[in-house]
Amino acid sequence: MQPTNIPIPSILEIGYELAFDLDRILAPYSFKKVVMYVDDYTNEHYRNKIKHSLQKIDLDLRRLSRPNNVLDLTNEAFQLNSPDVIIAMGGGAIIDCGKYMASIRKVPFVSIPTSPSNDGFSSSTCSLLVNGRKTTVPAHIPFGIIADLNIIKTAPTPFILSGIGDLMSNITALYDWEFESLTRNEQVNSFAAMISKKAVNSFVRTPMNDLKNPVFLKELISSLTMGGVSTAISGNTSPISGSEHLISHALDKILEKPKMHGIQVGLGAYIMAHVQNHRGERMRKVFSRTGFFDYVKSLRISKDQLSEAIHLSPEIKPDRHTFLHDEQYREKASTFVKEDVLLNEILI
Repeated sequence: MQPTNIPIPSILEIGYELAFDLDRILAPYSFKKVVMYVDDYTNEHYRNKIKHSLQKIDLDLRRLSRPNNVLDLTNEAFQLNSPDVIIAMGGGAIIDCGKYMASIRKVPFVSIPTSPSNDGFSSSTCSLLVNGRKTTVPAHIPFGIIADLNIIKTAPTPFILSGIGDLMSNITALYDWEFESLTRNEQVNSFAAMISKKAVNSFVRTPMNDLKNPVFLKELISSLTMGGVSTAISGNTSPISGSEHLISHALDKILEKPKMHGIQVGLGAYIMAHVQNHRGERMRKVFSRTGFFDYVKSLRISKDQLSEAIHLSPEIKPDRHTFLHDEQYREKASTFVKEDVLLNEILI
């Protein structure tokens, strides 16, 4: 038996005034040339500050206006002139693009999220378009994660709620993973499961009366980071993604205008926690206290569409065996959507 090697970020900075202190943060690693990708929002608001923050390293600053598909990103990556490091700053889409390009070019990747909307800034996978379909694509764990709370706290409240939904789904994902290990030849990595569980358990103890409170945001970012790292330990997304994610992916297909990933995932997690009969009341309390349910109510998601997504979910990943891959639990989930008092208040 060989000892296990766990990839973890070499740079982990969560605090204030960090996004524009890049010369100092990157200095120990002797990078000569950096390619940095930004989305439209980041380019508009922070372009000059980014340039000023990198005076000692050759900077190639590039804007990607929309999430590209895998073929576009592959072409882009191999046109780059020997970067020592790739950085992406912005929302989840631009970070996934940068992470993928760094992975195929085999250079370090540094993630600078501008919102805590999901755990993609820290995970070893990315969500990209493959043949026109959103697909989970393997990548490397980021070499560095820089979360500037001065920027994070300016994120619109729905983006923070999305991050909460994505994090809380660890609870149901882990239960799915255990279920899968009992029903097929699937090994649960105990250490990855422990990291994912500790992440969400730490978060639920945090005061939730102010979503812009630095203590709350730091805990949310830290917990999302731990969840992301757990995927590198397990070698798959099982520690943070289960039946609730399948519901979200199915909604992406059904809804004319899909909602934010973490919002759909959180809604799926609330349903599945009750189907699994595991921590449903805790899920209810967190989503009520943070205003998650109030926001979902404003989106006017229909119960019929949600039930349709539940029944479609096994087709999203037929190679897995979550609770929703069993008909009895799909029926239980669909019945819960129809009968739960809270869901009847927030869905149409």
